[in-house]
Amino acid sequence: MEKILDFIKKHKLINAGEVIGVGVSGGIDSMSLLHFLNEHKEKLDIEVVAIHINHGIREESDDEAYFVLQKCREMGVRVYKFTIDAPKLARDKKLSIETAAREGRYGVFETLVRKDIVDKVALAHHQSDQAETILMHLFRGCGVSGARGMEPVRDKIYIRPMLPVSKNEIEEYSAINNIEYVEDSSNADIAYTRNYLRNVVMKDILKKWPNAIEAINNFALAVCEDDDYIKKDLDFNSFLIDDKLVQMPCSCFYQSSAIYSRIIFKVLSLIGVKQDIERKHIDMIRDLALNMENGKKVRLPFDVTVCKEYDFVTFENIYVEKPELNRSFKLEEFEATNYGKVVAKRCRTDKMNEPDALYFDSKKLPKTAKWRYREDGDIFQKFGGGTKKLKSFLIDRKVPSRIRDFIPVLADGNEVFVIAGVEISEKVRVDDGATTCVKLKVEKLKK
Repeated sequence: MEKILDFIKKHKLINAGEVIGVGVSGGIDSMSLLHFLNEHKEKLDIEVVAIHINHGIREESDDEAYFVLQKCREMGVRVYKFTIDAPKLARDKKLSIETAAREGRYGVFETLVRKDIVDKVALAHHQSDQAETILMHLFRGCGVSGARGMEPVRDKIYIRPMLPVSKNEIEEYSAINNIEYVEDSSNADIAYTRNYLRNVVMKDILKKWPNAIEAINNFALAVCEDDDYIKKDLDFNSFLIDDKLVQMPCSCFYQSSAIYSRIIFKVLSLIGVKQDIERKHIDMIRDLALNMENGKKVRLPFDVTVCKEYDFVTFENIYVEKPELNRSFKLEEFEATNYGKVVAKRCRTDKMNEPDALYFDSKKLPKTAKWRYREDGDIFQKFGGGTKKLKSFLIDRKVPSRIRDFIPVLADGNEVFVIAGVEISEKVRVDDGATTCVKLKVEKLKK
């Protein structure tokens, strides 16, 4: 277990003065990690606290929570106890119990970090967990990123100090230090994917290849070295990166799959998706970029939408159903969901000089004109003349299909007079001699 200290130093997992929250279930792994870090807290110059989460799955969960509280009290370790309803979360979000429990658990961890209660969260994953994770990723059809397994540190928050430690070493440490722990009865239930892999598949593998766990971990280290070497030369200069949205040039897909697959994983990580992406998803995105027409979409796990937009594919992880919009025109500002804040102000015509603003004559609007979203049959008289269907006009202007349904238009019946942030109709042009007009701007909403 002493190798943990070297591992912490090598990967810079912990900084002096930090509060480290240890995820503690009550099992042998997490209780051993809590004990080890607490024993070495002076050497590491850290404060150690425990985080226990009752997932609401088993009857004995309350007893386990009490056990953790008692042992933490004996060690002099502060403990934060939480309860989540994983079965309800699974039903509401149509997830497996395993996935729902994980989402709920990490939600608690992220809240504690966000509120500055802890600086990092230490998780008790070890060599056997790493081997199981890699096999699960391979069986699901992962790429190289899955074969890397779990990283020593993720998102600068989650650390795994016990990755270099075997299960046997943990058991020996627990016995030597008289560490008490509880057995999770659900660990024997092979209906859970990881339990099936651990209790059935890995047992058979280890009978034939006793050193399989060490070999799989060494394989992951070799994959990491090769992967990092390739990634260091990836070029993202031609990408458009903006909060939860990234645009990737279609030309990337003319490169080797070794390059574009890594680019895709990087793009997805930028918008917060770091798991459950498989080879089939990479192939779907490539087919979209090279073979499908503009406006076509594919859906990935976690509600990620990938859309073909001319020379780019756009990745977005926030999909919002189009809300209702029906408001009479007046000088005001209002928020248009998934688009921006629309601001209409009075303006003198000699001040019509902002390049990102639209200027129009509101006196030329029908009194019944209203803000709404586009509808079938909408028409638009282009500035300078010529009438087109609104859809065709937006396509001509290369407005992405992802955005079109969220652009507020000022219209009367099927005639559109203003397309917020895009253009005004010839019918509301500001004539020479006019002294005032309306200035319309769309300010991007902060996500």
